[in-house]
Amino acid sequence: MLSNNFLKALLFAPAILGASVVASSSAMASEIETGVTSVSSLDQVNAYSAEGQNNNLSQVTSVSQLSDVQPTDWAFQALQSLVERYGCIAGYPDGTYRGQRAMTRYEFAAGLNACLDRINELIAAGLADKVSREDLAVLQRLQEEFAAELATLRGRVDALEARTAELEANQFSTTTKLNGEVIFSTQAVLDEDSAFDDQATFGYRVRLNFDTSFTGEDRLRTRFQAREINAFDTDYIGYSYGGDNDGNFALDDLVYTFPFGPAEIVIGANSIGCDDFVASTISPLDSSGGGSISDFGFPSQYSIACPADAGAGAVVQLSDNFSLDFGYSAGEADDPSAGAGLFNGDYSIIGQLTGLDLFGAVDAAFTYVHGYAGGDGFYGGTAEYANTYAGQINFRLSDTFEIGGGLAYSDIDGIGAPGDYEVWAWQGTLAVNDFLGEGNMLGVLAGVPRYSLDGVNVTGGAPASDDGSGFLAEVFYRYQLNDYISLTPSLIYLADPNNNDNLDDAFIGTLRTTFEF
Repeated sequence: MLSNNFLKALLFAPAILGASVVASSSAMASEIETGVTSVSSLDQVNAYSAEGQNNNLSQVTSVSQLSDVQPTDWAFQALQSLVERYGCIAGYPDGTYRGQRAMTRYEFAAGLNACLDRINELIAAGLADKVSREDLAVLQRLQEEFAAELATLRGRVDALEARTAELEANQFSTTTKLNGEVIFSTQAVLDEDSAFDDQATFGYRVRLNFDTSFTGEDRLRTRFQAREINAFDTDYIGYSYGGDNDGNFALDDLVYTFPFGPAEIVIGANSIGCDDFVASTISPLDSSGGGSISDFGFPSQYSIACPADAGAGAVVQLSDNFSLDFGYSAGEADDPSAGAGLFNGDYSIIGQLTGLDLFGAVDAAFTYVHGYAGGDGFYGGTAEYANTYAGQINFRLSDTFEIGGGLAYSDIDGIGAPGDYEVWAWQGTLAVNDFLGEGNMLGVLAGVPRYSLDGVNVTGGAPASDDGSGFLAEVFYRYQLNDYISLTPSLIYLADPNNNDNLDDAFIGTLRTTFEF
């Protein structure tokens, strides 16, 4: 007959390796009363009870097949008995039993049901004499005790399957997920003597991302965007989320990424930028929806001389901490005319060595960009070549404090006027994470946006030439209202706007509201 080891194993196996066998009776009563069972619990139970019908759990024939079960474990003998003598315990596909994980009464009921099925098999096989009357009485008592859980479980699994079937029948796509972001922005120049227009304005940006995966490891992103946010009479400093297309939705990003050996391949068909080819821009303030308000939070090396529209590149993982990133992009890829096209028009080539989590607390990148711009060149001249060299670093002093910065230098060779000149930019950053609340951030940004001391206007605004370097400082506070909404007030200070010390300093105040869904 069945030995007492079977009963002991049956009773004690759910607690093997310290797992919790039975939830408290009050919690159980609450679950039954409210009719609420978590989806994760149902998934676990469904996987367990469907043993042999799918690949979630697999029956093991020897306890040695369970990599996380050791002879020194206090319930080793009980588990060994159930696995090797009675065959009613399953392991996970990775060869583990996961005995340390807490279990619910539903899971125990499913395990008990599997063992009862095994008893029925013994009886059906003519081995009823091996089952004692005493053992059957104990099993009957256990079955009756968990009858309510089993019945409730069946009903809830059936209901879950019905809801899942309904979702599958009405879902948008089996391969595509939609996520979006909406930004409301109110801004004003606070100094009436500023050279900028000083009327308060309101603008918005809407992004809809359709992310499609065909293998589970790749991603095709199709982004549509509409926005109306204008800067204050200058391109010297703009908004990280700024731009104006009259509120019409247009295709913004069309990028496909997929793994290939140690590399992540990037192919962009629209609006690809130099920064799309790198593992990280390093700056913790580089996020148009949650980082700095000004676009100075975006490191200058990716924008000084980087014409882009369509192209391809790769992030090659050299080790756990280092990657070699590179890419080529063309600014006129769709234009078949002379002096344009994929290889004969404006273009940029970027290479970057990226180091993340160095020494457990440092992120750094060294970047080189070679670019060409025909026609008016990069800053209103004639055709020009540019070689940009830059470094960016960020120190995570703790989970709360991050401090860093970067320097970018660009050597521009003009084929005609204005000739050769140099462009510089540098910045320092400070991020205080979870400031006054989880998910919040206090950000400070200071430095010198792009400038040239060679008499060339690189600001995009009046006056016609630079006569020095300006200075920008920004402080912002992102308050995470909930998981979907954040409020970010910001104050930007501009000294010598447009690199012109004849222009009065200016203060710009902004309130950004970001909705994510």
